[in-house]
Amino acid sequence: MTAEVLTKSKHVAVLMGGFSSERPVSLASGVPCADALERAGYQVTRVDVGPDIASVLAELKPDVAFNALHGPYGEDGTIQGVLEYLGIPYTHSGVTASALAMDKRLSKIVAKAVGIPVAESKVMNRFEFTSAHPMAPPYVVKPVNEGSSFGVVIVGEGQSHPPQVITSKEWKYGDEVMVERYIAGRELTCTVMGNVALAVTEIVPQGHTFYDYDSKYVAGGSKHVCPAEISPFVYQKIRRLSLKAHQAIGCRGVSRSDFRYDDRFSENGEVVWLEINTQPGMTPTSLAPEMALQAGHSFEEFVSWMVEDASCRR
Repeated sequence: MTAEVLTKSKHVAVLMGGFSSERPVSLASGVPCADALERAGYQVTRVDVGPDIASVLAELKPDVAFNALHGPYGEDGTIQGVLEYLGIPYTHSGVTASALAMDKRLSKIVAKAVGIPVAESKVMNRFEFTSAHPMAPPYVVKPVNEGSSFGVVIVGEGQSHPPQVITSKEWKYGDEVMVERYIAGRELTCTVMGNVALAVTEIVPQGHTFYDYDSKYVAGGSKHVCPAEISPFVYQKIRRLSLKAHQAIGCRGVSRSDFRYDDRFSENGEVVWLEINTQPGMTPTSLAPEMALQAGHSFEEFVSWMVEDASCRR
């Protein structure tokens, strides 16, 4: 039997859904990944993750778990710990790197320690927001442990008081929030695949003030310019910093780093790292597959590479 036949006989459980606020995004990522893996010749089982996931996987006994989960429980080290315990090789980052990257405060501490430029920020309880701004506007308020831009609030320079939504009963993103200096300029992102930084993409929201949930996941919500039309110096700097963040935080497989680039006063301007995503979206409008395609990897090849890269103790 050839190595190709052996490879394609692998049974892959695609983990999707879950019960975080990013469940719809996870389902939108998981379905095309499962479809692509089937087209590539793998035996695929689609698993909508619930509280009984350990017993479900113990019964399924897949060769590999493809992690298409997003948000808490899916990319914070929780499901990774379950897979480690069961001894099932899995895609993307391991327990420690996942937990570290999901915590915006800790990941920024690590990034800053290795020389990656980050924005001035502070973490505080949302109920500390009173009539006074926690820092001079403009600034951004974001949950410490959420993705997909859930709960992100931009406070403009002329705003007279802190945003009231942060302390309202409608707020559902935890009591700890990060207050971060707002960086004007352009939104850039770069995917790392293994130990290779792929293309740099500029994200241009269409009809939105920033790259919010609808910009990310609604067709036409944003324009992706790949490769980004920036100076070669800044382009390579973004790639270098993305790989540096990937390695410093201990990521494996695929990750994506997000940046702000302020070029209002000079071509090379100010480049600031915002965060790293250890479970980049794999929806039809997602960035990582576009950057992989720019590097010559079809969607099927991209997800197949992740399966072949899977392991435990990541």
